[in-house]
Amino acid sequence: MAPSTPAGRSALSDLGLLLARVALGVIFAAHGYQKVFQFGMPGVAESFSGMGVPFAQVAAPVVAYAELIGGVLLVLGAFTPIVGLVLTVDMLVAALLVHLPQGLFVDQGGWELVGALGAGALALAAVGAGRYSADATVLGRRRSARGRARSSAAAEV
Repeated sequence: MAPSTPAGRSALSDLGLLLARVALGVIFAAHGYQKVFQFGMPGVAESFSGMGVPFAQVAAPVVAYAELIGGVLLVLGAFTPIVGLVLTVDMLVAALLVHLPQGLFVDQGGWELVGALGAGALALAAVGAGRYSADATVLGRRRSARGRARSSAAAEV
């Protein structure tokens, strides 16, 4: 059996979270990068408008930067619960507004990619980034500092 972390997760589970986070993060970041730097905001807004996305001029930069920055944060494992929820909503809206009427398969404009990305982001939001992440490093330091403070207070009593 794999060694267990303080949270009760095995090292193998944490490795799985790392791999999932990096894969999803790279895909999200690449899509955001494409929107920001290749298509540009006017192009993305025009594309969104053509797909029937309401408020396309506002939606374009929100979506582009959510995917770009959110993807990078997923790779790092930083703010994972929040980022996971933001990206889940991004994919849910994309599915509802654009992809569901096209069926399942991505080659026909369907929802399979946004469904998989959204489900993965939601799973990460629910379970966290794992121990190989910025979240764990920061939270681990906070827990250690609280533990030392409690130990010091107990020793003084």
